[in-house]
Amino acid sequence: MAAKKILMIVGDYVEDYEAMVPFQMLTMVGHTVHAVCPGKKTGETVRTAVHDFEGDQTYSEKRGHNFAINASFEGVRPSNYDALVIPGGRAPEYLRLNEKVLDIVRQFAKANKPIASICHGLQVLAAAGVLKGKLCTAYPAVKPELMLAGARWGEVNQTFSNAYVDGNLVTAAAWPAHPEWMRKFLDVLGSKIEP
Repeated sequence: MAAKKILMIVGDYVEDYEAMVPFQMLTMVGHTVHAVCPGKKTGETVRTAVHDFEGDQTYSEKRGHNFAINASFEGVRPSNYDALVIPGGRAPEYLRLNEKVLDIVRQFAKANKPIASICHGLQVLAAAGVLKGKLCTAYPAVKPELMLAGARWGEVNQTFSNAYVDGNLVTAAAWPAHPEWMRKFLDVLGSKIEP
């Protein structure tokens, strides 16, 4: 398995599990992950939110951990990376307003590099205009945005544990899908772990 260099774009109130767990999993198997945030420098942190599924009509939200930024957003050059990860949470609703974030996403998509996104992270992909014709899924409340962006909706199972692959795009609805989402992303990266 060749180690990859992966960019992760986060912001304040990114979903805790959707940033921390993929960061740790990808690092554990030998990849380098640079977590960046517009307006924050290396060594600073973003606050996270824990979104949970407790039987209400939508997810509940609680304060999560602080998540460390380990690279500079200002210095990001998509050509220096092999893949992109965009977690969900509250951050995507304002990250999608940042033109540099959208340009970075478009460069990854144009170069046909692997992109993994989960939950509300797909709001950024929709705003960047890179989902036309793509089969993907997200937290169900994001479905109207994906459909307006020209995506094909992949149904979410009852436990929110399924994930979809369309070419180099790997998507899932929420953190309960981490095992399948990350397994499929590792496969797309060419670093699948064989049993």
